[in-house]
Amino acid sequence: MTDLSDRLVGADRVLAVLAELARHPDGIGLDDMARAMASPKPTVHRALASLRRAGFAAQDGPGRYVLGDEFLRLAFAHHEARPDHLRVQPVLRRLCETYGETVHYATLDGRWVVYRSKLDPPSGAVRLTSVVGGRNPAHTTAVGKLLLSFVLHSAAEVRDWIGDEPLTTPTGNSIGTAEALHAELVRTRERGYGVDDQENEPGVNCLAVPAFLTSPSRPSGAISISGLAYRTPLSALVDDVPAIRAIVAGTESS
Repeated sequence: MTDLSDRLVGADRVLAVLAELARHPDGIGLDDMARAMASPKPTVHRALASLRRAGFAAQDGPGRYVLGDEFLRLAFAHHEARPDHLRVQPVLRRLCETYGETVHYATLDGRWVVYRSKLDPPSGAVRLTSVVGGRNPAHTTAVGKLLLSFVLHSAAEVRDWIGDEPLTTPTGNSIGTAEALHAELVRTRERGYGVDDQENEPGVNCLAVPAFLTSPSRPSGAISISGLAYRTPLSALVDDVPAIRAIVAGTESS
C-alpha cells in the first residue's frame, strides 16, 4: 500500500513535469523531458499520462508533449478574472528591479489619473507624492498624457475636455494651455509613449508605456517609471524605450 508521503512525492513529480512542460511552448519529447527532469523515462511517462488524463498535457503530431487545452483554458480564465493591478505586478517588479526606480500602474478617470499599483525599490526609492488610490492631474503626468492621447485626437476635443476649468501648473514645466496640450498629445501618439519632464513634481521625471490588458488596441492603463532627474535622466529612459516595451509585453530576451 502506498503511504501519504509516497503520494506527495508523486504529486510533486507531476507538478515538476508540468512546470518543465511550460518552458517548452514548441513541445518536448519524452527523452528530452526525462533528461531535463533527471528521471527515468517510465517515471516521466507516468507523470505525463496523468497530465494528459486531466487535459493539462497533450501530444502534437510528431509525438512531442505540449500544454493541454484544459490547462490553458483554466490559466487564461484565471488571468482574465484577476484585477488588472494584480496582473501587472510581475511587470512592475521586473521594471523596478531593472531600473531601481519607482514604478506605477495607473488608469484614466476624467481629468485625473488614478494610481492602481505602485512599487518602490528596496533602497534609494524616490519619495513621490503618489499613493495607491491617489490621483494626479492627467495633463501633468506621463501616464495621463499617454492615456489622453488615445481619446483626445483633435484640438476641439482637447478644448472640450478642458472646459471652463483651467489647467493646473504645479511646476514651471507644466502644460497650461489647450494648444500646448494638443501638440503634446500628438507627439505622444506618434511616438507611442508618454513623458513627464518635471511637470508634476520638481526634480522628478517619468516615462510611461501603455498596458493592453483587455484590448489589443485600447490600453486599460499605463505603466510608468519615475526617477530623480539627476539620477535617471529622461533621455536615458527614452533611449531604453525598446527594452521597457519588451518587459511590459513579456518579450524581453533572457
